[in-house]
Order: sequence, then structure tokens, then C-alpha cells
Amino acid sequence: MQVHPKTYLQLISRLWHFRASPPRNRDPGSQGASPLLVYIAVVLALLLAVLEVDIHSAQLQSLGLLGDPIGINPIFMGP
Repeated sequence: MQVHPKTYLQLISRLWHFRASPPRNRDPGSQGASPLLVYIAVVLALLLAVLEVDIHSAQLQSLGLLGDPIGINPIFMGP
């Protein structure tokens, strides 16, 4: 896979935007979280939620929390 220089520079620019600035004081209680770290944590939490729903889909269907694919009219299932 070949990465074009313009794409590479855009990626570096976006990562540079999310970088954490160096701490001005040494008190760890007054420092905020890095925006990139927060973004990664949110993405991982959403991925975990999707995987949990996928793993437990049979149980959720038995409780009526997920729709039953058999009850859907086949005309709406595809082109």
C-alpha cells in the first residue's frame, strides 16, 4: 500500500492538532486529558457496546429488545 505525500501530511497535521501540549506546571491534578485520548476512549467504548450487543443478540431478541428479522417484510430486505 502506497501512501501519497499529501495524504500523509494531512494525517500528520490532524494528529498534530490532537497532540497534548507540554505541561506548564508539575501538578498532575490540574492537568486536563488529551483530546486524542478522549476520542480513542469513546471509539473503544462504542466498539465494545457493538460487540456486546452482537454477542448477546439472541438473549436481547428473546426479551423483545431487538427486532425480529423474520417479522420483516421481505420486500424491504434488499433491492
